[in-house]
Amino acid sequence: MGARLKKLGVVVAILGLLFVLGGGIAAFKVKQGADALNAYATAESVMLTYDKDGNYTSHGDAKMGAAILDLLENTWKYPVNKAELDPKDPLVNTGSEYMLQMATVSYHVLYGTTTVVLPAGSADATYDGKTYHAGDSVTYVNDGKYWADFDTTNPIEAAARGQLWQPTAHGLVGELGVGAVTASTLQLGYGVAAVTAGLGATLILAGLGLAWAAAAAPAATAAAPAATATKAEPKAKDKK
Repeated sequence: MGARLKKLGVVVAILGLLFVLGGGIAAFKVKQGADALNAYATAESVMLTYDKDGNYTSHGDAKMGAAILDLLENTWKYPVNKAELDPKDPLVNTGSEYMLQMATVSYHVLYGTTTVVLPAGSADATYDGKTYHAGDSVTYVNDGKYWADFDTTNPIEAAARGQLWQPTAHGLVGELGVGAVTASTLQLGYGVAAVTAGLGATLILAGLGLAWAAAAAPAATAAAPAATATKAEPKAKDKK
């Protein structure tokens, strides 16, 4: 029985070693991905801006920066990691920084202003309580409308949507979203690698402990019959 337990302990320890190796390989691969993301971010060189007090700013305005953070945290419900928003390291290369940059792009579109000129031959259109005719120029102020929120049956809103939500804005939001997901996935990868290695270490410890206990068992088993025989010997002499 002890030999079987010892062999089982060795097998468990070997499995643990394989888990540790797997965790190490996973961590190495995640590190390669993180290095690639950081290299791309460095080449792209997108920087966040902060004031002297460490507050995030947009176009030098800390109040606008606070409004963008409010959009990100309270409207989009994104859990910003404030440790990643480091004024001493403004390069956009972490999940929170990518999402903040995405919110910045979106904020300026959501509350941006554009000039719409009704083309010749277009029907009259109403905006902000006023009716405009073909050839009229309209200053359109977005009040927080996303792409799908515009009334495209109104020629003013239909034109304003395309001028505000330009392909560049869509492209930037998509690119930054990929960056945010990639950064979050890399963090998850490190976590999985750590759990795998930790499980392996536990199995190694359990396996070695099982083998040690099995090796100690025969000695204890052998000692027990010897003690029994010593106690029984006087009774045998009495019978003789």
